[in-house]
Amino acid sequence: MKNPIKGLHKEFENRIKLGIMSILMVNDTVDFNEIKDVLEVTDGNLASHASALEKKKMITITKKFIGKKPNTSYAATDKGRQAFTEHLTALEALVKNNP
Repeated sequence: MKNPIKGLHKEFENRIKLGIMSILMVNDTVDFNEIKDVLEVTDGNLASHASALEKKKMITITKKFIGKKPNTSYAATDKGRQAFTEHLTALEALVKNNP
């Protein structure tokens, strides 16, 4: 049997990063405040984890102004979607193949 933990991606070991990617997998883009509210995290916590995912090219971060208010939105990249799917597949295999 293939070792299922080899398919796990270190980028998603943290619960906040896992949450960010989970939200982005079912939405094209999501703004900062929506993710912050869903995950119940602080501004700095979300920003630092999102920045780490961006550095690994798992997500893109877009900053713009809506009227006079700044708006930050996030989207999963193709690389991020593929890696997250592999991560979930590995988790599923691990759960299914172990009592």
